[in-house]
Amino acid sequence: MRFREYPVAFSSDIECMFYQVKVPESQRDLLRFLWWPKGDMSQKPKVYRMGVHLFGAVSAPSCCNYSLRRTGTDNKCNASQEAVNTLHNNFYMDDGLKSVADVERAIHLVSELKTLCKEGGFNLTKWSSNEREVLKEIPVMDRAKELMDLDLESSQLPIERTLGVLWNAETDEFQFRCQIKKTEGTRRAMLSVLSSIYDPLGFIAPLLIPAKTVLQEMCKQEAGWDDEPSDDIFRKWQTWKTSIQDLEEVKIPRCYVPAEFGKVTHRELHAFADASEIGYGCVIYLRQVNANGDIHCSFVFAKARVTPLKKVTIPRLELTAATLAVRTVAIVQRELDFKIDKTLYWTDSTAVLKYIMNDKARYHTFVANRVQIIREASVPEQWHYVDTKVNPADLASRGVKTTRELNDSDWLCGPDFL
Repeated sequence: MRFREYPVAFSSDIECMFYQVKVPESQRDLLRFLWWPKGDMSQKPKVYRMGVHLFGAVSAPSCCNYSLRRTGTDNKCNASQEAVNTLHNNFYMDDGLKSVADVERAIHLVSELKTLCKEGGFNLTKWSSNEREVLKEIPVMDRAKELMDLDLESSQLPIERTLGVLWNAETDEFQFRCQIKKTEGTRRAMLSVLSSIYDPLGFIAPLLIPAKTVLQEMCKQEAGWDDEPSDDIFRKWQTWKTSIQDLEEVKIPRCYVPAEFGKVTHRELHAFADASEIGYGCVIYLRQVNANGDIHCSFVFAKARVTPLKKVTIPRLELTAATLAVRTVAIVQRELDFKIDKTLYWTDSTAVLKYIMNDKARYHTFVANRVQIIREASVPEQWHYVDTKVNPADLASRGVKTTRELNDSDWLCGPDFL
């Protein structure tokens, strides 16, 4: 989410991060291992101890992450607050993702980060950016592999993988790559295929709902992990696999606003919730206004879930979707660095609105618990009615059949009335 805040973006990687952090002498016995010289197991093995952290040790990620954060804390007097904050908040293990307002700031921050990390013995490499001016200031050997031999004047910038998500640096868009292998038609194979599509922000959540419903149908039939599905279920599965063959056509702008949008003066979060017999979900948009009064709306985050196996009424599912919306908004507000001036919630269920507005009635446990969660995270005045026809969360609850249907909808840009 934070990677999408500003127009100029860059990413980097810490070279051999685990091997830069030493294990205290007193604790190296915990990483003791045997080694047979030249692989000859007839000889007496030699005993070694690891002097640095290694891949596979449960302790390694925690210790190395702590060391990186401690580097920022110990050297905060010699670096800017922005560089220290970036080290603390914009690194996921050895991967760093950051966006800033302009090229000059990016160049300066890149230099500061390299210097700051070197103080702790960490070397930042594999730099990438959507701005050529930033890349020109980075030594060739420190650039990403695809950029080392690239002519920055004439060649297109490559597509990079940033925390598992494809980022086209040339167009500054997120993309998806559909490479579904031929597998057996078992429940295990279906789950493997579905899990291979990585979508942490929920960009294509409506496209995945049909596949989730197929898996749920197999659960209802109490099918084993390696059981063959019925002809009807297998036909639905094949239809879904065909429908996402053109997943590459789904493209999402990385930045929340266009580069030429100018200074933002007002920001609002709008959360939409909906439920159906198939599923329930929510989607959140960031509505931004600049100094000229121009408005831009962008997709931030979405979640879509299939309905429980145990039958639940639609009004209760709508209330569950509303609860999911307030929880999801809390995540977004926590993660974004922006100051949000206003937060509004939208639902097409009048029953949910009555639940939230009512201060006197006593409800059954199911309703009472969810109303309490909603009332603790929001006030009734934040909740509004939206017609089903213009509620984008309707796609999250019902799903879509093709990528074209997703692209032609207002799912990725928000409804027109925003």
